[in-house]
Amino acid sequence: MDTTAIVFEEPGTLSVKQLALTPPDTCDVVVETLFSGISTGTEKMLFEGSMPQFPGMGYPLVPGYESIATVVEAGSESGRRPGETVFVPGANCYCDAAGLFGASADRLVLPGNRTIRVDEDIAEDAVLLALAATAHRALSRAQEPVDVIIGHGVLGRLIARIAIAQGQTPPLVLESNPERRKGAEGYEVLSPDSDVSKAASYCTIDASGAPEAIDGAIAGLHRNGVLVLAGFYGDMVKFAFPPAFMREISISLSAEFTPEDTHAVLDLLASGCLSLKGLITHHAHPKEASQAYRTAFDDPSCLKMVIDWRIAS
Repeated sequence: MDTTAIVFEEPGTLSVKQLALTPPDTCDVVVETLFSGISTGTEKMLFEGSMPQFPGMGYPLVPGYESIATVVEAGSESGRRPGETVFVPGANCYCDAAGLFGASADRLVLPGNRTIRVDEDIAEDAVLLALAATAHRALSRAQEPVDVIIGHGVLGRLIARIAIAQGQTPPLVLESNPERRKGAEGYEVLSPDSDVSKAASYCTIDASGAPEAIDGAIAGLHRNGVLVLAGFYGDMVKFAFPPAFMREISISLSAEFTPEDTHAVLDLLASGCLSLKGLITHHAHPKEASQAYRTAFDDPSCLKMVIDWRIAS
């Protein structure tokens, strides 16, 4: 069994080609992908070759951990049924490519217990589940209401939306790029240089993934304040020690989301308290993947690029 996959052949080189799939077993499902999102954090680092080494990483590799698919075959022990719509957070099913993430292909094989069933009505927006679960994880790591969010990309927007859905006071979001200050829903977005942004915070979440934002975040905290790092910052993070020392701040890292985070997001969606609408701004055919990735990585007007696999042929 073969699949059409997006492949990073080596840093800076992308192709769309056929790959052989590993055979499914009784615990696996075979799915046909409907949509896959492009990550502008980890996937950009993988494409550029700046991603630190992780077990299972290597080139050529298939990127992607934000796919929505339809189950077409279900093993007897997979817990799934043909016809179900599922979220796929990654797959490692290729004979000739690494699958550290692995979900950007038109057909995938993976354990059924790795998939999460979603309502067909939200199929396209559900590509954002990984980011929404990451946002939920960051708020959980804060362990207190968030006052300030740095970065108004999709992750920052989802942190703000989920905080409000949980009943928190709307946080202030700081964004340096004027193009990204648009689209707030129920909260305010300001430049980091504005006077209002100088007010001290008890809890700040950095969703920018920019190491240079950390000193400013620390400088904006009250004594005993909390800074949650929700981005992925590459090899090294450093900050000026004296301001952090004088404030005696705590720094928490928010790593990979858990299934509990994903289900918490699904509960918020089902209750109507949370919406994922308005965050997908761009679409592309799989054959346009090379240009789509450049747009996702380099165009600030692109919040989320989605590859539409329904028209792969």
